[in-house]
Parts: sequence; structure tokens; C-alpha cells
Amino acid sequence: MDRYNTIHTTTTDAQSVEIHEGLRAHMNKVYGIMSIGMLVTAAVAWSVGTSDALSAIFRDPITGSPNILGWVAMFLPLGMGFLFGGMINRISAAAAQTFFYVFAAAMGLSISWIFAVFTGISIAQTFVATSAGFAALSLWGYTTKRDLSGFGSFLMMGLIGLIIAMVINLFVASSALAFAVSVIGVLIFAGLTAYDTQRIKTDYLAHAHAMDQEWLAKPAIMGALS
Repeated sequence: MDRYNTIHTTTTDAQSVEIHEGLRAHMNKVYGIMSIGMLVTAAVAWSVGTSDALSAIFRDPITGSPNILGWVAMFLPLGMGFLFGGMINRISAAAAQTFFYVFAAAMGLSISWIFAVFTGISIAQTFVATSAGFAALSLWGYTTKRDLSGFGSFLMMGLIGLIIAMVINLFVASSALAFAVSVIGVLIFAGLTAYDTQRIKTDYLAHAHAMDQEWLAKPAIMGALS
């Protein structure tokens, strides 16, 4: 009996180590895909934003206002995000990863206008500050013992409300509303960062025993999108 308990304990410990090593590899894959996606986004945004010829396709060269294609480019990532969420379970991991990189390119197209408004230094400073904040919040979401699952629906409702407020402010151009959107947006995305990190971790642990690499690859891509 003692021998059985020893073997059982050893097997359980080995499985636990394997799962945690798999979790580490899974999270590294999520952040790896996310990093490549950010590079694609930055490359597209810089290429379009610093080219007068390409910018003129999406914005009026004189006023800088978006034309029809500009509006399409602005909201394209939002539509693709909802589409991706609905089709993730019906496509292969390879197709999902390809879709993600196309989404990253579309995101770069939608924010390319920032190069016409802000200096390269201010964009770089914002990127560094945002990256540091993301890293801290993601680390907290990964290590905290507090269950954040209850915040998911609340944060998504807040995100939808934020998008509606941003669209309204495109027409009313209220500085007070713009400030409120900025503050609330920071809080919502801070919460989503911690929530999504914990969700990615718990999803992996819930399915790790099956070791279905095809299934596990999809949450990694979806996590990078989040």
C-alpha cells in the first residue's frame, strides 16, 4: 500500500510539473504571437502614416479628415474582432493565426493617422508607458489568487459603452467627453488586461489534461487578440 501511495504521489507530482511547464510554454506562445502582431501593426501604421500617397487614400490631404475608406479602415478591426470570436471554434489553428495577423495589419491601418498628428518621440514614449502598464497588470492577473471571472461581463459592457461614446464624440467633438472617455478607457482596459490574463491561464489549466495541441493553439491566438 505504501508503495502504491509513493508511485501515485510521484505520478501526480510529475503530471503537475508537466502541466505547469506546459502553462509556461502556453503563456510564452500567447505573448510571442502578440509581439509579432504588434510588430505587424507598427509596420503597417508607420508605412501608411508616413507616406503622403498612402495616407491620401484614406484621408483628405488638405483637411486630414477621413474619407469613406478612412472610416472603413477605422472600424475594420472592430468588425474583424467580433467575426474572429464567432468563427474561432470552426477554423483550424493555422487559419486562426493567419486571420490574427491580417487583423494586426488592419489595426495598423486604423491607427496610421497618429503619425500625422504626433511626433515619433511622443508615440515612442506612449508605447513604452503602455507596455510597462500592460506588463504590470498582466503579471498581477497571472499571479493573483482573486477570482476575476465575475468582472468579465461588466468590463465588456463598459467597453461597448466606451465605443458608443467615442463614436458620438466624433460628431459632437466635446473635450469633456473626450477626457471622460480617456479616463474610463484606461480603467476598462486595465481591468481587461488582468481579466484576460487570468482567463487564458485558467482555460489552459482546465484543458491541460487532454493536451489537445490544436485546441490549445486557438486560445493562445485568441489570448493574443485580447
